[in-house]
Amino acid sequence: MSLLVPPFTRETALQKVRQAEDGWNSRDPQQVSLVYTEDSQWRNRAEFPVGRAEIQAFLARKWAKELDYRLIKELWSFTENRIAVRFAYEWHDDSGHWFRSYGNENWEFAADGLMQRRFASINDMPISEADRKFHWPLGRRPDDHPGLSELGL
Repeated sequence: MSLLVPPFTRETALQKVRQAEDGWNSRDPQQVSLVYTEDSQWRNRAEFPVGRAEIQAFLARKWAKELDYRLIKELWSFTENRIAVRFAYEWHDDSGHWFRSYGNENWEFAADGLMQRRFASINDMPISEADRKFHWPLGRRPDDHPGLSELGL
């Protein structure tokens, strides 16, 4: 994976969003944390991890709770070193209850292309298993799988 650096064009912003989606769909906290600066600052719901070690611990807890996690991100807007995305992901808890989580993220990047700040707002909606829309095998979303707009989300 090449590290795309600011200033972003529409093409590089789209690539950055897909790389982030692919990384998160790997559900590998160690690997995902490497795209953030050593002192990266986050707001994720009511948690405020700072730095890679806290990000790794956060992601490990997240994916231990959010089982069979599948995520789609979509570019909303971008500027020189900032990207805004909207996203949705589906998951179930250890009791088998399914959810679709919707949210928005604002990202700010350092000159080397690593993300230095990430602010996420997320809402969870219970869904039935029959209402799921993300059915690819765990891991990277296939290129031919519809995105959020195509799914009407």
